[in-house]
Amino acid sequence: MTVLAPDEGQVRARDLSALFAPRAVAVVGASNDQSKYGNWLSVQALRMQGRRAVYLVGRRGEPVLGEPTYRTLAELPEPVDLVVIAVPAAGFEAAVEDALAAGAKAIVGITAGFGELGAEGRAREAALVARVRAAGAVLLGPNCLGVLDSTTGLSLASNPLPAGSVALISQSGNMALELSRFLTDRGLGFSRFASLGNQADLGAADLIRSCAEDPGTELIALYCEDFGDGRAFVAAAADAVAAGKPVVLLTVGGSAASVRGAKSHTGALTSDSSVIDAACRAAGIDRVTSPRQMADLLAALHRFGRARADRVAVLADGGGHAAVACDLAEAQGLSVPEFGPGLAGALRAGLPPSAGVGNPVDIAGAGERDIASFTRTLRLLLAAPDVDAALLTGYFGGYGSYGERLAAAELATATELGALVREYGKPVVVHTMCPDTATSEELRRQGVPVFAAVEDAARCLGMLARRAEPAEPPGRPDGSGSGAVTDDGYWTARELVRTAGVAFPAARRAASPDGAAEAARAIGGGPFVVKALGLLHKSDAGGVALGLTDADAVRAAAQDMTDRLAPPGFCVEAMADPSGGVEIIVGVRRDPRFGPVVMVGLGGITTEVLRDVTFALAPLVPAQAKELLLRLGAAALLHGVRGRPAVDLDALAESVAAVAGLAAAHPEIAELEVNPLLATPDGCLGLDARIVLAD
Repeated sequence: MTVLAPDEGQVRARDLSALFAPRAVAVVGASNDQSKYGNWLSVQALRMQGRRAVYLVGRRGEPVLGEPTYRTLAELPEPVDLVVIAVPAAGFEAAVEDALAAGAKAIVGITAGFGELGAEGRAREAALVARVRAAGAVLLGPNCLGVLDSTTGLSLASNPLPAGSVALISQSGNMALELSRFLTDRGLGFSRFASLGNQADLGAADLIRSCAEDPGTELIALYCEDFGDGRAFVAAAADAVAAGKPVVLLTVGGSAASVRGAKSHTGALTSDSSVIDAACRAAGIDRVTSPRQMADLLAALHRFGRARADRVAVLADGGGHAAVACDLAEAQGLSVPEFGPGLAGALRAGLPPSAGVGNPVDIAGAGERDIASFTRTLRLLLAAPDVDAALLTGYFGGYGSYGERLAAAELATATELGALVREYGKPVVVHTMCPDTATSEELRRQGVPVFAAVEDAARCLGMLARRAEPAEPPGRPDGSGSGAVTDDGYWTARELVRTAGVAFPAARRAASPDGAAEAARAIGGGPFVVKALGLLHKSDAGGVALGLTDADAVRAAAQDMTDRLAPPGFCVEAMADPSGGVEIIVGVRRDPRFGPVVMVGLGGITTEVLRDVTFALAPLVPAQAKELLLRLGAAALLHGVRGRPAVDLDALAESVAAVAGLAAAHPEIAELEVNPLLATPDGCLGLDARIVLAD
């Protein structure tokens, strides 16, 4: 098996300086019509005057927004680095040619009407990209909303966006606008914004690499529906994460549309969403499910980085909120451990006798009498070595409604809480019934995440706790398999997998019932299995006979199959004893974007019933295969339960890696499956295999 280095064969970062830091820009399609993109972009472009040369180009040549315009780019007094084109689709190619002739090294295509409309549009896009690349330029879009860089003062998007340290790469303009509102509420903004559009030339991977190198970018946020070259996307994101710039992804998926035609268990169990999850794990990407979740996680990462959040202390000013917060935290996979006597005693010394101090901590009405108790209590919690994070829930933020004195004290306490969070560096989130008060705003100003719903606060900590450590990215499939596979029969599949390193029982092929009996005698011993060849799902069709004691029984079973199914031949195998092992399925399906994706799960007839499966991008090394196996819900079976011995996990991982590597080396294989793969204390044995060739 060949596993390439993570960056081998990857496209290196393209020079996007003309896109994000141009010396001179032009807007083609400038207009006074406030319903047109050409108008909106001109408004934003003119904000850059004084920082860089800005030229408006409109075919009428009339002033736009009170500024002079040029009829063509050829009339400009100097070359321009960046040209934004917002003209009807029929004139887009000519505008691109004019831009290249004017010296543009970056073009932003606002114009729609290309690849999103079908094959003809994609052909036009391909021709445009070839022309742009031949000129040494780059194209963002077409069918996009523009580009922005707050560190260079570039403003060529349809809407102004708040400045900050988050780079947003998005295929949806509305998602960008909604996220900007959420980030503004959390004190964050954008270092860069790039609207992907159709990704005809520049794709998500190109922009991730550029943002990872941008000193003004701390975090990278993506809304992506089409990942283009999925392996390049994974490699770029992995490099960004390794460079200390987290990547947070919002995407769509979960539909079975991409696997409706799947012919194996592997295909039936794989969805777009599971493939994307596998890609995210490979790259260390954090995946979220809504713009608000994205904003919450970005704010938490901005404030707390990679701090742990697994063991949570819950601090409340009421028993109800305390109990609900504990349930919600544990539902997020967090631990709410009981405190030891030392911490519990220290907490009790500063709280009323009725306070709960075991975790959760319920200050039992101390807030209105001694609001500083919040500060004292949180300090003790954050100083505890077995506390990773804290969730404060309840009425804090609303005590100011009881009068000016308490309002001032609560505001001062909020400032002190912010200082505590900075001092200890541990994640702290606050749920308050009063999220719109001066106290809540002070907490936000101090960098403490504030939530109006306790479930959102718990989920935020859960997202921090579930963040995977950056993994070793998978190699790129190199298609180096010796000889293309042209036959999808069982014998071919079996021998291909066996040659790759997965053991199978002794077997012989036979063309007739008499030949099957001879094969059994040649194998020797017993019992035997007879499998009819040439059938896609042998068991479902009655093409498998088990537990045949001798050659005569093998002949009879083969004759019965001949009478019912008329197969072209048979495979006679020595029958393995499955009683001392665990049946596993290992399969690989080739995804059109991310390439081969390996799946493991409980095998045999339980596969599609239990659906206990995990996924990863192939190829794998054995250590990665072992991690994949240990993520199964039924992983305890592999370690031995109720007196059953543990299986040879190293041998099982090597077999999984062998299957993954085999499929990755043969691009002509659309699906490859070994089911079951019998894992025993003494090693592994493949009991069935199936290949589906690409159309």
